[in-house]
Formats: sequence, structure tokens, C-alpha cells
Amino acid sequence: MNSYFERRYVVTGIFITIALVLLGRLFYIQIIDDRYALFADKNVLRKTIIFPARGPILDRNGKILAQNLPVYNVLVTPKRMKPFDTLDFCKMIGIDKAGFDKRLAKAKKYSPYKPTIFEKQISVERYAPLQERLSEFPGFDVEARTVRTYPDSVAAHFVGFTGEVNDKKIAQSGGYYRQGDYIGISGVERSFEDVLRGQRGVTYRMVDSRNVEKGAFANGAFDTVAIAGEPLMSSLDIRIQKLGETLMHNKVGSIVAIEPSTGEILAFVSSPTYDPNLMVGRERGNNMMKMYKDPYRPMLVRPIQATYAPGSSFKPLDALIALQEGIITPQTTFFCPHYYQAGNHRVGCEHFDGVTDLRKGIAQSCNTYFCNVFDRLMNANGAKNIRPTLTKWKGQVNKFGFGVKLDVELPFEYRGNVPTPLHFDKVFGKNRWRSSSIISLAIGQGELLATPLQLANVEAVIANRGFFYKPHLIKAIGDKKIIKAEYTERNDVGIDPQYFEPVIDGMQDVVDHGTAAASRIPGIVMCGKTGTVQNSHGKNHSVFVGFAPRDTPRIAIAVIVENGGYGASWAAPIGSYMIEKYLRNTITRPKAQVDYIINHNLLPPPPGWKPPVKKLSKKDSLMVDSLRKDGFKKNWKKIDSIKRHLKKHNADTAKRAIELKSASRSAKHDSSRYKLVAYQPKRKEDEQ
Repeated sequence: MNSYFERRYVVTGIFITIALVLLGRLFYIQIIDDRYALFADKNVLRKTIIFPARGPILDRNGKILAQNLPVYNVLVTPKRMKPFDTLDFCKMIGIDKAGFDKRLAKAKKYSPYKPTIFEKQISVERYAPLQERLSEFPGFDVEARTVRTYPDSVAAHFVGFTGEVNDKKIAQSGGYYRQGDYIGISGVERSFEDVLRGQRGVTYRMVDSRNVEKGAFANGAFDTVAIAGEPLMSSLDIRIQKLGETLMHNKVGSIVAIEPSTGEILAFVSSPTYDPNLMVGRERGNNMMKMYKDPYRPMLVRPIQATYAPGSSFKPLDALIALQEGIITPQTTFFCPHYYQAGNHRVGCEHFDGVTDLRKGIAQSCNTYFCNVFDRLMNANGAKNIRPTLTKWKGQVNKFGFGVKLDVELPFEYRGNVPTPLHFDKVFGKNRWRSSSIISLAIGQGELLATPLQLANVEAVIANRGFFYKPHLIKAIGDKKIIKAEYTERNDVGIDPQYFEPVIDGMQDVVDHGTAAASRIPGIVMCGKTGTVQNSHGKNHSVFVGFAPRDTPRIAIAVIVENGGYGASWAAPIGSYMIEKYLRNTITRPKAQVDYIINHNLLPPPPGWKPPVKKLSKKDSLMVDSLRKDGFKKNWKKIDSIKRHLKKHNADTAKRAIELKSASRSAKHDSSRYKLVAYQPKRKEDEQ
């Protein structure tokens, strides 16, 4: 009996254990593991995301800068796949068998149950035949998307580009973005992502076990409609934007043009530029890597990220501060003997200007005049009180927009630099510097740095006689014409309007008969200032700033051409062509002049570049051998003969020949010095 009851308890325990295992497994399947629920849902419901069209970007006159192009992503759900003709499928979407296997393995690793992107951005031409035969390839679906296209291929740095969202952005979005989504990466595409992207829609469809649609789920009660992104109307004028990019072809630099009465940016040229269409499609990654490796850095947004010493374009600003402080009057004169003596060193001046007043000083860009002005400014409270004086001067310069961010609607804007007393304490030692130590600031050199946008903004201040509106690139958002309130607020710079007229007189003289006289526009009164900015890495930079017309200014502009030399040579004519095109919609100067600017290549040699060295001919090599045998002193004529010959072929080698001749005077029969001329030909025994 006892054994019977013991067996009964054992059997009961076994059944209870089995029941608990089954219940636990059922709990795990239904509550913890969602694979089966997902698989069941996928067999009944198909959720389709409807991606909205991204908002277009327009110029100020409604011309399209960026719009959408329909493309299609091929999706795969590995668990739904059944055998089919793989090679036929590969041919239809334009991949090979190895590519198919690689993509499928990646999809299985991500999730066997969820649809993932198998192939991105197939064209309408490939999609049409695939759609007709999609039922032959179980497990595959297609989703409609749009990508950007840029009809005129201009303003790449302003528009920016989009790209696939990364894990960081997915996490930051709080679940809005998912793998394969696109987001603005740079330019206004990035800054106005929330406005441009629109709102997604979704549809639910019933399907049977053979993946055949049976209609909408719940009569579409849970479906939502996609809402397209808002259009952005920019302040750019595509006419002068195109012209500016053309004029800056094969040049490094920037052009920024502003409408003074509103602060709207009319042109935003960064050179070298790139075709924004290269940032779309399957070759986007390769194209981007090429641009990142380009020594001229086409991805750099120079209008807000490149900083330059303003050079002589800074002189009108310094004059305005001096007039406001009562340091000078328009009639104040200084004598220019072709230089300014700053302590124990001289600051050179381009001309012997003699007795010079403010108007002549600006027109002739007299360094001596403005060094005297700056010296008076810095010593107004005594030489020993230069620290607070410089701090006050820095604050006045900051009000014009130098050394501070102007908060344009693009990411990564630089603020430039206006030095502080602390900086000069580090350079010279505390209380060991005076106005002569920092005299380079008087002519816009030294530690003073500004972006092209800041230079153009200063011209807007002068054009407005004392105030500016924050420069901005977006004129309206959607139909509501929404614009930030800060872009409608007037920013005063603390200079009385009466002091602008004498400065503007000098700037008009610059164009009428001064340093920019060759760039005068017939029938338009333009005021400007040229600048030749010292460059420690090569030829000086060419700078021009200005505005027009004088009395009712409609455009203020800043042009910088790196390694262009004098401001009047390149920057001034480019600026005058831009201004005339905007005001008249044409250029009246001879086409040959414009073509000369367009076709001229001012690109500096890339880092590490060396000119090719032409090898000596057999005849010259024999001369070298004879010179080596006979010594140098007796063969100066032969050296000159080689020098003249090489001069026709290679300037670098000719220079070496000249160095050789001077070296031969001080060292007899020193054959090692002659190796500077060129390589030595191979001897017969070497060839053997």
C-alpha cells in the first residue's frame, strides 16, 4: 500500500512539473518573447510608412534651389523568403550574386522577422518592371522615398545636403528616426530639418497567408496621412549667386552680398565649390571622400568659417571710431613720408602721400595716416593706460560684428578675433607693450581676423549710416512668411550718423579716382575700399568691400580672393560685376574683361607640390663633364650657356645655375657645388 501511494505522488508530481513547464513556456512565448507575436502580426497586417516629400528650397524670386526626386528602397524580410530565381532578381535591381548574399546575410543578422533595407534608391526606371513581378520574389517589398536634386547645381554650401541618419541621431530623436531614414547634414538642410522633413504617414493592410492583400485594416481607421515639409524661401538671388560662382572659378575665396535695409544675404559664394548633386545617390560616399581629400577644401564654408585679416578694408571702421571719440576731424591731417615710424620699426606705405586728410587717406589707402589715427586712439588716456583703452576699442569694434558670431542660420559659424590686452600680455609681457607694439591693428593686420560675412556686414553698417540688421539667409517659411524676430531688430553700433558722410566721401573717391578706379561702374555711384592682405603662406590676398548706390544702398558686398595680390587686381572687379548684375540684371563692361576674370587660374600650388625638373640633354651632360674636369673659374661662359638653355625649359633649374656661378667665385674646383645644377647622366659602367 505504501508503495502505491508513493507512486501516486510521483506521477502527480511529474504531471504538475510538465504542466508548469508548459505554462512557463506559454508565458515566455506570449509575454517575454515577441518573435511569434511579430510573426503572427506580419502574417495578418502589413504596416507601411508613408514618407512625406521634403520641403523645397527656393531663392528670393521663387526659383528652385533644391527639390525632390522619387526613388525606391527594396526591403527584405528574411523569414518570409521562399526559393526564387536569384540571378533574375539581381539583374532587375542592378547587383551581382555576391552582393545579394552579402545584403541578405546583413538583413538576417539585423532581424529575420523585421523588414530591412536590401537595396537603396533604385530609380523609377528599375522600379517599374520590378513592381510588376514583385509577387515572384516572396519576402521582398518596395517603399517609395524621395531624394534631393539640385536643378542649377549652385549654392551648395548654403543649401547643404542630406544623408542617412546614424545611431546617435536615432537615439537623440526619441524614436522618430529609424535605420535608413534621411536627415539634414549641413547647410539649411540641417538648420531647418524640423521644418523641411514634414510628418510621416502610415497605412495598415490585411494580407492572407500567401501575402495577398485583402484590404485596409479596420477600414483605414488607424491610417494617417503624410504631411509634406514646408517650403523655405531663401534670401539668395540665384542670378548673382551663379555669377559669383562663375567669377570665382579656379580661385580660392568667398563673396558675400547683403541687402543693407533688411540684412538679407543676396549671395553666399564659397570657392572652390562643388556640385550638390554629387551628395545624392549610390556614389555619394566616394564623392565625399574625394572632396575631403582635396587640398583646396571644397567642403569648407568660407563665408562663415574662413577667417582673414581685413587689411585696409578695416580703415573706414577705425576712422569712424576716431571721429566718434573726437580724436580726429575730417580736416585732421598727417604728413606721409612713404612710411610710419612705430618705435624701432617702420610700417611702409604704398605711396608718398604728403599732407593727407581723412578723405585722401581713405581714397589712397594711406597706412601712415591710419597709423597716426590709431596711435592717437590708443594714447588718448596716456600711454600707461593703454589696457583699458584697448578694451574699450575692442568693444566698439565688436559692435560692428567683428570678433562675435552674427548667428546666421547655418551651423559652425566662426567669430573671428579682436585681440584683448591679455593676449598682448602673453606676447610682450604684462605692461611691456604700447601702441607701437600693436600698430599692425591700425591697418587691419596682426591678430585681427574676420569672416567674409563680417566684412560684408560692416559695409551694411556704413551704408545704413550706423546700424545693421542681423544677416540672415531665410526670407520666409511656408506661406506664413515666418521669420525670427531677432532678424527684424535694428542693431546700432554707437557712431553718430554725421560721422559717416566724410568716411563715405573717401570710399566714393576710392572708386572714382582711387585704388579701385578701374572697377568704376558707369552710371552707378559705388563706394568701396580695396585691401591687400599680408599672407605668411604665399602671395597676398586680394580684398574688396563696398556698397551701391551711395544714397539709397541696395547691396553691400565683401570679396576675398586668396593669393590674388592687390585688392584692385581681382577682388574689386569681381565686386563691381556682382553689384552691376544685381542692380541692372546685366553687365555693361566688355565681355572680354569678364572672361579674363573667369578664365584666370589663381589656385595656389597644393601643399607639398614641387615643379618638375627637366633633365639635361646629352649635349648639356657632356658640358657638365668637361666643366667638372676643367674646374669652374675657366668656364663661366659655358655655365652661362647652360643657364640660358635651361631658362627656356625650367626656371627652377636656371636659378640653381645662377647659385652655382656665385658659389664658384668663392670655392675653386669644388665639384660638389655643381651638383645643384641637375642630375648626372649614367655612366657606361653603371648601365652595365
